[in-house]
Amino acid sequence: MTLGNWEQEIPLMSNGYHIKLLKDVDRLRREQIIYPAKKDVFSAFELTPFESVKIVLIGQDPYHSPKLAHGLAFSVPNGIKIPPSLRNIFQEITNDIGQTSNSETDLSRWAKQGVLLLNSTLTVTHGKPGSHRNLGWQKLTNQVVLHLSQSHKNLVFMLWGQHAKSKACLIDRHHHLILESTHPSPLSAYKGFMGCKHFSKANDYLGKSSKKLIEW
Repeated sequence: MTLGNWEQEIPLMSNGYHIKLLKDVDRLRREQIIYPAKKDVFSAFELTPFESVKIVLIGQDPYHSPKLAHGLAFSVPNGIKIPPSLRNIFQEITNDIGQTSNSETDLSRWAKQGVLLLNSTLTVTHGKPGSHRNLGWQKLTNQVVLHLSQSHKNLVFMLWGQHAKSKACLIDRHHHLILESTHPSPLSAYKGFMGCKHFSKANDYLGKSSKKLIEW
């Protein structure tokens, strides 16, 4: 596990808080099926170095069905049937920027360009969405959002759904762009997410900030 500067920059990580949480989850794994696999829990931090973050896309918690979660919000390994929320994300990209989205459902390619695909809660029990919301992950991810807002300039924060929008209070709107909409799930996608044009808006903002655009 290589977390680079995250462990130096985020106070809770400097203090080993994330390792304590991982051990707490390990104890639960003795009696429960938990996603993602231990090796993937911190994938978002491993693939997107602290100093490289351009966009923060906040999810809720990992997929709670087998073979889907691998540590990146909304992403699933290639070759897996595309989940409905991700299908809607790809459709909005196509509608927004006029291109057919890459067929890869593994969003590592985004992460490597500086898109931090951060779930608020980093683990979940099989078949029980929200089951780990009280383990302490949100304390960590809230600090990550806050510290990114304080230490970086001209980031884009994508907040989809009420849970993600609750993080807005941690972000300095004077120095960053906050893009808010409904969640891309089928239950709410057509109540604000579809047509939000967040992908072109994010790139417009990055371009005006002299940052390299994301190849969605």
